[in-house]
Amino acid sequence: MPEITRRGLTGLAFGGDYNPEQWPEAVWEEDVRLMREAGVTLVSVGIFSWALLEPAPGAHDFGWLDRSLDLLHDAGIRVDLGTPTVVPPAWFYRAHPDALPVTAEGVRLAFGSRGAICHSNPAYRAAAADITTRLAERYGDHPALAMWHVHNEYGVPVSACYCDTCAAHFRRWLERTYGGVDAVNEAWGTAFWGQRYASLDEIDPPRATPTVGNPAQALDYRRFADATMRENFTAERDILHRLSPGVPVTTNFMTALSQCDSVDYWAWGREVDLVTNDHYLITDGRRTHVNLAMAADLTRSVAGGAPWLLLEHSTSGVNWQPRNPAKAPGQMARNSLAHVARGSDGAMFFQWRQSRRGAEKFHSAMLPHGGTETRVFREVTELGAAVQSLASVRGTRTEADAAVLWDWQSWWAQNLDWRPSQDHDARERADAFYEALYDHHLTVDFARPEGDLSRYPLVVVPALYLMTEAAGDSLRRYAEGGGTLVVSYFSGIVDEHDAVHEGPYPGALRDVLGLTVEEFSPLLEGERVRLTGPGGAELQADVWTEFVVPHGAETVWTYADGPAAGRPAVTRHRLGEGTAWYVSTRLGTDGLATVLARAAEDAGISPRDDLPHDVEVVRRSGDSGRFLFAINHSGADAKVPLETPGTELLTGERAAGRLAVPAGAVRVVRLDG
Repeated sequence: MPEITRRGLTGLAFGGDYNPEQWPEAVWEEDVRLMREAGVTLVSVGIFSWALLEPAPGAHDFGWLDRSLDLLHDAGIRVDLGTPTVVPPAWFYRAHPDALPVTAEGVRLAFGSRGAICHSNPAYRAAAADITTRLAERYGDHPALAMWHVHNEYGVPVSACYCDTCAAHFRRWLERTYGGVDAVNEAWGTAFWGQRYASLDEIDPPRATPTVGNPAQALDYRRFADATMRENFTAERDILHRLSPGVPVTTNFMTALSQCDSVDYWAWGREVDLVTNDHYLITDGRRTHVNLAMAADLTRSVAGGAPWLLLEHSTSGVNWQPRNPAKAPGQMARNSLAHVARGSDGAMFFQWRQSRRGAEKFHSAMLPHGGTETRVFREVTELGAAVQSLASVRGTRTEADAAVLWDWQSWWAQNLDWRPSQDHDARERADAFYEALYDHHLTVDFARPEGDLSRYPLVVVPALYLMTEAAGDSLRRYAEGGGTLVVSYFSGIVDEHDAVHEGPYPGALRDVLGLTVEEFSPLLEGERVRLTGPGGAELQADVWTEFVVPHGAETVWTYADGPAAGRPAVTRHRLGEGTAWYVSTRLGTDGLATVLARAAEDAGISPRDDLPHDVEVVRRSGDSGRFLFAINHSGADAKVPLETPGTELLTGERAAGRLAVPAGAVRVVRLDG
């Protein structure tokens, strides 16, 4: 990944979205003065400014942006310059109303929000290329420029359009992908319900139908929509590479499973020069810091383990959830530094100055409506100093203990209609398994199903309904080579076209797991089952049971009651030098923790269960040294053992033996040696 140090950013990035166009120019100098006071080093500019940069077709006004960038440069603040292609102007839609997206029900969405784009529309593509070209020609060598920021949060709020332009584009995509209609019929299984096509011209997007449509078609349309957005990103990226060589190009991801489900980030991670991410706490009753850690680990994994950049999060409450509590004192710093611990080379926010107008005027900002005499601004300036003290962390990599397999396309397939139980949720299983690993104080990488897993002693598969034969072969090699695998139910069921693998369940995994599944038997709402295991220990489960038949696997826990009473519930299979575990029901976090502790023993991992609950310890290492982050999310003071002494970077104090981490605090130790 290209470095951005050549453009002047040498430490960790600190700052946020800056929208000077919302304010009189008289405010700009105060903004820059306060940015310097707060320790801001990088701001994102111009993301929503197309209507101001091009107020009429072909008429451009760059003066205000010139003055803003020059002012920032004079203050030593670097710029992440946006292409404003997420918000075409009103005049554009008046001239090209067909560029507004159409829903599967045939409703054309209206102008007046953001992201209302048909990504197949040729007029939009041409206009986006034009404004990007003009920005690159004008600012490609501006001394404030650190990086380019294309569009904004692709896939949110609209990813797929179902208009006639998209229908024609979809047919061309099918031609490139399959080569012809016969291959499409085979892949989609159109012999079922008489859906066979004689020509690609007969194929439309999966619009609203009387009952459930073809699931393979729906899955391919999600792939097509994602690929179409990515085509538009790469078109802008290539213009910027050509006209502004050597400057990294990114777009802000939303990798958290709680925030975006329409983008295959494995594919997108290969296209950006620097992986960046936006993350917002979801106040749904879950432990928000666990969701944060999971999103950061997932983002780092999309970046191939390389450092990435947190481009947006919030200083306090947001405004778009049903209930939006303020962050507690110190929580902003904990959130920010938890992202840094897990690989971010900075902490950025939306936004610098809180807006007085518009849809997000109650969304918190670095400079709140209340001004500088507020808790939020005081914490922002304290955090700016803390981030500056961690400059030596920049460029190091987070060390992981285990891997979780995740695949967005499998998630798309599992979420299609008419599955065995609406209560089985891939995201819920991923969250639950991750939380169990988190509570064992294990740092997690996420991995592609077909990737090289050999460096991980433990690999967990929480929900992989769609699995190719190649992925099954990869997991077989992993286990045979000495790895420990833990697989949850309803995994390995279908191939890339949503066709059930030939033979008994679980298809691509039955030989790896040493078992077959005769039948799924999901539970009714509110039903629970008991499992009995070693020493008579019991576990509780719900949602799902199966009739498991071992073929080499040993039974570790058995269903004590329910539809599958007396049959295996959790199994363990020795395969080559390794072990494959199977969990055929939905265990809660405590039950998963019990199973994962047994699997960790097989893997030779010692979970750090001596660490206090909700105190996370994460390590980064590289040429500049080894760093231990200790983040105390609990309400009690904690002690964290240090394997070697070092210097605590936030206080400057020496640390040895057991590191004191006050309640709600963060400590970062640069270890000696």
